[in-house]
Amino acid sequence: MKTIKVELGDRSYNILIGSNLLNRAADLLCETLSTEKCIIITNPTVDNLYGNKLKKLLSKSGLTVDLLTVPDGEEYKSLDTAGRLYKELTDCFSERGTPILAIGGGVIGDLSGFVAATYMRGVPFIQAPTTLLAQVDSSIGGKVGVDHGNLKNKIGAFYQPKLVISDTETLKTLPQKEFANGMAEVIKSAVIRDRSFFNFIRENLPAIMKQDSGIIEEMVFRTASIKASVVMQDEKDTGLRNILNFGHTIGHAVESVSDFGISHGQAVAIGMLTEAKISLKMGTLEKNELTEIEDMLSSCGLPTRLPELDRDSILQAIQHDKKVTNGKIRFALPGNIGDVYITDEVEPAIIREALEE
Repeated sequence: MKTIKVELGDRSYNILIGSNLLNRAADLLCETLSTEKCIIITNPTVDNLYGNKLKKLLSKSGLTVDLLTVPDGEEYKSLDTAGRLYKELTDCFSERGTPILAIGGGVIGDLSGFVAATYMRGVPFIQAPTTLLAQVDSSIGGKVGVDHGNLKNKIGAFYQPKLVISDTETLKTLPQKEFANGMAEVIKSAVIRDRSFFNFIRENLPAIMKQDSGIIEEMVFRTASIKASVVMQDEKDTGLRNILNFGHTIGHAVESVSDFGISHGQAVAIGMLTEAKISLKMGTLEKNELTEIEDMLSSCGLPTRLPELDRDSILQAIQHDKKVTNGKIRFALPGNIGDVYITDEVEPAIIREALEE
């Protein structure tokens, strides 16, 4: 097991990464919090795989456990679903000290975290991510929220978990498409921060796609470490943390315009390549490095072409992004692999050209 300490003063917490950690969840929870009760929030798919097993393990340790489910799908990451969960928590007699344990992917983590942040003005929150995307990205850093008005994460908060339990064995039950979605965030992390890690991914890609346990654990650890280091320096996303948005300014717009028919990882892949092309057009990224990024995305089964979506609608959606300030769109663009820069000086014409290409 590998441990990352996210140092945020009284909001500090550990990220635990390793095989079969869910079997130890009861001990890990009790070591972190003093409680006699726990609420699990998950979806039907994860419930069938791990939820009921986890409930039994926690109950066996002496905890009173209630398990709540949310249907699969981004469309359920909403205020309506949050409202239903508030009622169910009340019906379970959940108190201010009763922790919510989210087990699942990013939708469950984001939604459960938002509910934890707002129910009784905040209850303890634990993440048990079961997708690669969630283990390397959404479970880390305390960004929680729901979609609203067809716009991604429009309503939310910063609310740090008390613990993150990343059991890498759960990744072996993922469909290939879902594993590829997570690889988009892995590649993003390497591009923004660590050229040697980018090379590690490329050199170990066959083992990664075959889910070699040792390589996967190292990959999750290195990706999570990159995000944790950025979060520790800029928890509230006022400066450095903006670099984590590489691929997301356009990616979130693509998700929204597709009515979330395009998954987050696929949208981020399209966003990264489009934003890399913007950087190329602005003279800050070399063509060969753009090709390296494109080749790696393709090798992981991620899209490198924008589907038939209306470009004007994408541009309009970008204007509603949370990263727009004083009407200017803020991008994190790669200067080279391993380093990005923040700019709000990208002309709309360049964005359109990159989308068209």
